[in-house]
Amino acid sequence: MRAVVLPAPGQALEVDELHPEPGAGKAGGEIIEVTACGVCRSDLHVVDGEYASSYPIVLGHEVTGQHPELGAVMVYAPWGCRDCAECDADLEMICSNSTEAGLLVDGGYCERMWVRNRRYLAPLGDLDPVASAPLACGGLTAYRAVNHGLGILAERGPAGRALVIGAGGLGQFAVRFLRLLSDAHVTALDSSDHKRATALEIGAHAAASPDDDLSAADVVIDFVGARATLTTAAAVVARRGMVAVVGLRGGRIPFGFGAVPHEARFLSSIWGSRSQLDELLDLARREPSIIQPVETLPLAEAQQAHDRLRAGEARGRIVLIANPNHGPNPTEL
Repeated sequence: MRAVVLPAPGQALEVDELHPEPGAGKAGGEIIEVTACGVCRSDLHVVDGEYASSYPIVLGHEVTGQHPELGAVMVYAPWGCRDCAECDADLEMICSNSTEAGLLVDGGYCERMWVRNRRYLAPLGDLDPVASAPLACGGLTAYRAVNHGLGILAERGPAGRALVIGAGGLGQFAVRFLRLLSDAHVTALDSSDHKRATALEIGAHAAASPDDDLSAADVVIDFVGARATLTTAAAVVARRGMVAVVGLRGGRIPFGFGAVPHEARFLSSIWGSRSQLDELLDLARREPSIIQPVETLPLAEAQQAHDRLRAGEARGRIVLIANPNHGPNPTEL
C-alpha cells in the first residue's frame, strides 16, 4: 500500500508505494481504509524528534476512514493501557503507558491503518469524513480545554469573560465552542492581523494583540504555552479563575502566594477523553458550523503540507486525502 514515512528525526517525509500492510504480526485490532488525515502541528514535533517515537514512523493522528462493519469512522488516537486508574476513569489520554497513534506508533498518512481496538473507532454517521478530520485532535483538544472552564463561566453568567491566547487552528475551535457553550464575552489574543480578523469573523467579541491592555478574564486558555503567553495569562486571570495551558512552547512562570491571583487554578489540558470525542461529534451534528472548510492535498504531498505549516503559510487546517472515493468533497478554504 501507499504510505508516507518519516525515516528518522529531522529527515524529509518519503512516499513508500510498497509499504507493508498494517497489522502484520499484531494480535487482534481493526483495519480501516483511510479516507483522510489532518495535518497537525504535533506532527512537526515528531519530525523534530521531540517525542519518544519509533522510527521509521507513519505520522497522522487526525484520521477518518471506512470500517467494514461500522462504516465511516474517526480514530481516537490516544490508546491507553486499559489497566490503570486513568483508563478506568476514561482518561486514556493521560495514561502513563498510553500509545498515541501517529505520534508514537504508525498513524494515518497511509491508505490503510491498524487500530488497536474497536473502542477507538467513533462512528461518524453523516458527518463529512474529510472536513471533520481535524476534530480528532484539534477539535477535541480545544473542546476539553474549554470544558475545564465551563463551570466557572456558568457561575459568572453574562458577566463572564474568557481569553483565548493563540487564534490558530485550535484557538479558533475554542472561540466557537465558547460561543456555543457559554454566555461569556470572548476575546482572542494573537500577534497575527489575519488570525485576529478570523477570530472576529467566527464569533469572538473582541481581538487583541500582545501589546494591548487586557481586562481580567475568568477563564484563560493558552494555546501557545510560551513564557510570554503564560505571563500574560497569570497577569489577567481573575481571582478564583482558571488558566488552562495547551500549547507546547515550554514556557515556565513562578507560582506561589503573591505570584498569581488568589485561588486561581492553573492546569495543563491534554487532548480529550474517548467519551468527549463522542460528545464532540454529537455537537458537530447539532451545530455544523464547528466543521470549517479545509484545504485538501493528496497524500503524496504531505511534505508540502508540513513545509507550509512550519512556515505559517497554512490559512487553516490542511487535510491529506488517502482515498477520495470514501466521502464527499469538502468545501475548500
